[in-house]
Amino acid sequence: MTQAPATPRAIRRRHDREIVALAVPAFGALVAEPLFLIADSAIVGHLGTTQLAGLAVASALLTTAVSVFVFLAYATTAAVARRVGAGDLRAAIGQGMDGIWLALLLGAAVVVFVLPTAPTIVDLFGASPDAASSATTYLRISALGIPAMLVVLAATGVLRGLQDTKTPLYVAVAGFVANAALNAALVYGADLGIAGSAWGTVIAQCGMAAVYLYVVVRGARRHGASLRPDAAGIRACAQAGAPLLVRTLSLRAILVIATAVAARLGDADIAAHQIVLSLWNLLAFALDAIAIAGQAIIGRYLGADDPRGARAACLRMVQWGFVSGLVLGLLVLVSRPLYLPLFTSDASVHHVALPALILVALGQPICGIVFVLDGVLMGAGDGPYLAWAMLLTLAVFTPAALLVPVLGGGLTAVWAAMTLMMTVRMLTLWWRTRSGRWLVTGATR
Repeated sequence: MTQAPATPRAIRRRHDREIVALAVPAFGALVAEPLFLIADSAIVGHLGTTQLAGLAVASALLTTAVSVFVFLAYATTAAVARRVGAGDLRAAIGQGMDGIWLALLLGAAVVVFVLPTAPTIVDLFGASPDAASSATTYLRISALGIPAMLVVLAATGVLRGLQDTKTPLYVAVAGFVANAALNAALVYGADLGIAGSAWGTVIAQCGMAAVYLYVVVRGARRHGASLRPDAAGIRACAQAGAPLLVRTLSLRAILVIATAVAARLGDADIAAHQIVLSLWNLLAFALDAIAIAGQAIIGRYLGADDPRGARAACLRMVQWGFVSGLVLGLLVLVSRPLYLPLFTSDASVHHVALPALILVALGQPICGIVFVLDGVLMGAGDGPYLAWAMLLTLAVFTPAALLVPVLGGGLTAVWAAMTLMMTVRMLTLWWRTRSGRWLVTGATR
């Protein structure tokens, strides 16, 4: 007897179950990541405005140094998910191991570059001498943890592709707790100041990387995947990630430009920018949970030669993204009087930060759509388009941001330019998903 086709309501419910099963644990793991920086900001902020300003500069540079290689997670998730959809777990984990080896190589190269050049890079931000000194101290120490951070990215991508977002949640929560405890103990207990905050983060990241390696290596042995570095596989990972590297570099350039402009507005503005950016990152990672589910689900559908399922899942995730952004925006508006005192008691910083927080809240529905569509196209392996779209967005944002010191408007104008940037991203991603050109099926794209 032929089974009746599923109704639209049944299909939506199935997609909802898949999205929730992957997105909820991913939400916890993703929120834990920016909480590292928020914990650092809260602890360092009570040392003084100068130290918080230094952390703002250093964290922008450190986040850039790590996040430009986020393709280690995203490209790996898509590639592994396609293999899972095609039923080849051994090849899926093998690709993941290649990504981990690439992460170690790239991490070592970044450390070699950052250690001697830290003072010069910090000076490019134009911060005050005291803030620059704090930034250099934090950046040099934290750079030692970059290889571990990149391993965490690659291993997370492997597990997400295997449709496992619970393990990253457990590791991220444990890492956050360890980071907060170490920061408090080293900054205040050992009286190491901002250097103690950096050391706490390095130790926590190394511990997380060790746990991830244990989990992935155990899975590789179970399915017979090789643990040895494969030159061809590592090159293939690098080539697949190159367009996403361009996309991420463009995005990081936008965030660095915004921080550099804020730094030139004064210590109060850059300190306020650090607080607002910390919240924006927290919200972005929260919304990105649906995008992570999208990467895994879309990759699996396309690997299983089911473009109709991929398109239906995309539509449902966009709806989730918009509603989630709306809810988060309302929460920011309601909680803004409680949020600022967590970081500083400086009234001038509060005054500068408040209008920017309102802009962040109003832009969250747009952000929800952007992150979901970004995840869908990553899951489809549509990296080249994402690269070109982000280059266009960078071209629109850069003049708008650089005109802020000339035309005025302060930090509020900087965040108005950030809202413009997200709107451009939404339009370019919406056009691509409407075209259907991303629906390429098969175990490999």
